[in-house]
Formats: sequence, structure tokens, C-alpha cells
Amino acid sequence: MRFFPDAEQRDFARSLDALLTSCDTPAAIRSWAAGDHGPGRAVWARLAEAGVFALAVPEQHEGFGPLPVELALAFEVLGRHAVPGPLVETVAAAALLDRLGDGHAAAARLPAIASGKSVASLCLTALGPYALDADVADAVFVVDGDTLRVAAAAGTVQPSADPARRLSQPSDGTVLAQGPAVVAAARYAADVAALATAAQSLGVGRTLLARTVEYVTQRTQFGVAIGSFQAVKHRLADTLLALEFAEPLVHGAALALAAGDDDAGRGVAAAKVTAGEAAYGAARTALQLHGAVGYTDELDLSLWIRKARPLRDAWGTPAACRARVLTA
Repeated sequence: MRFFPDAEQRDFARSLDALLTSCDTPAAIRSWAAGDHGPGRAVWARLAEAGVFALAVPEQHEGFGPLPVELALAFEVLGRHAVPGPLVETVAAAALLDRLGDGHAAAARLPAIASGKSVASLCLTALGPYALDADVADAVFVVDGDTLRVAAAAGTVQPSADPARRLSQPSDGTVLAQGPAVVAAARYAADVAALATAAQSLGVGRTLLARTVEYVTQRTQFGVAIGSFQAVKHRLADTLLALEFAEPLVHGAALALAAGDDDAGRGVAAAKVTAGEAAYGAARTALQLHGAVGYTDELDLSLWIRKARPLRDAWGTPAACRARVLTA
């Protein structure tokens, strides 16, 4: 199995990285956390133009996909730039609606998702009662058992470790579908969400490591850069090894999902727990090596630090992922 992206995939990831580099994502994150979604929606529109959401939508519904490998590469870049919004939930909702079949009325919503005109959120009650950014989403899909609904209202926003992750409990709404097909579609959507979250975690961890390396080469103590201290080198090396180990697992899970392997869920769970723990470890390393300055809200690095733990637990906690790997 080839785990390395080909030239076209690498070019796509580089172009997406260049696009987001030109955006002021820290400002968009802070505005999003404050309830001002304008800057974040502007970034969303540019991602839609780049085809990010179309990767989860089949061609017959004006998309390019489903392309799990390209989706994983895209979400790693999104994690590097800490882009706010229900990105994972939107592509997972697209996967859910696609699996219900072309003949289902819900599939009519897919072109709007592919074009970025519709922001979606998804709540699978088996994994938790909350939907991300339901207050800004154009449609909030809720799967409860074998029933798929479109929520009537977003509910009250709850506090979160990451202020830019706005969680709320959606209310009951219109029933779109019921039966075993909903259960199967929700299972697949959960795998897509877990894969995208794992890739996002990997990107968050990469940025945390890069910014910490940059800092320790500039910060001096006793007349030398603290990056020259052996203990600091060891901590950074451990963080790099964790991220390097997670990357092929994420790519391998994407390949398995693309091939429709029966054991793809096990690979997704392994990638999710490994990437999530690696990103959380990178956050702890960044916080420790930055010292007291790492705690400040004014430091942009805090925007990435705060994302690491919620992403680690979203769409499958480490314990749940490990249990799935062991029982698959």
C-alpha cells in the first residue's frame, strides 16, 4: 500500500495552504468565538471555491468525490491553520446524505453543500447530544437511533475548552428518514468525521511543533538558546516522533475508506486515537516550552493549544477508539 500522496495531491495541499496563509485565520477564529461569523464565513467561501467540500460529494451531485484521501490531506491543512467552523460536520453530513441514496429527497441538499452555499452540522446522539456551531449552520442533521431529523432550533450555546468550538443541543425537528439505511449511513458518516478530525489533529500538532521549535531557537537563557538544552531537544523529538507515527495511519485509514474495506473502521479508529494523542502531546509540549507566555490569550499559539484536546475527544474518545481497535 502506498501511503505517500501523489504529485497532484501534493499540489492541491500546497495550493490550499497558500490560500489559507493569505487569510488572517487567527482574527477569524477570535471573531468566531465572539459570535461574529463574518470573517469565518469569508474563509469558508474561499475553501468552497477551492473544492474542499466538494471532495465529500459525488459527481452526480456536483461534487468531485467521495475522495477520502484528498479529504484527509485537505483537513490536515485546515488543522495547520486552525480554521473555525463545522468543517468536519459538513463533510460528514454530506457522507450521510450520500449514503441514503440518489433517490432519497435528502440528497437534493448535496449540491448546496458541495458549493459551500450550505453550512451543515451533524449530531449523532449515540456519540453525544451536542452539535457543533448549530447556531450558524443552515441545516443541523440529528441521527437518533434509526431516525434522521433536521433540527428545528439550535439550542443554547454551551461553554467549551475551545471558545471557537460552539456546542449546543439541537431540538427535535422534521423527520427525513427512518430505518436500517439511516443506521448504516450514520456509521459511515461517523468514520468520515473521525478521519477528518484525525487529519485536523495532525495539522494542529504540526503547527504547534513548528511554532515551538521557532520559539526555542530565539528564547535565550544563561546566554544560549533554550533549544540547545538536551531536555528540550528530547521533548521536541518525542513530539515529532508521535506526529510522524500518526501520519501514515491517517493516510492508511483514508486509503482503506476509499477502497471500501470491511476493516476500514478499525483503521480510522487507530488513526483517530494516534493523531489525537500526538496533537494533545504537542500542545502540552508547546505550553511547557513557551513557559508563562503560553497561557496568554493574546498569543496566537493559544488558538491551536485550545483545539488539541477537544479534537482528541471529538468523534471518538481515545478509550472508545482503542476499544474499537481491540474488538474489530
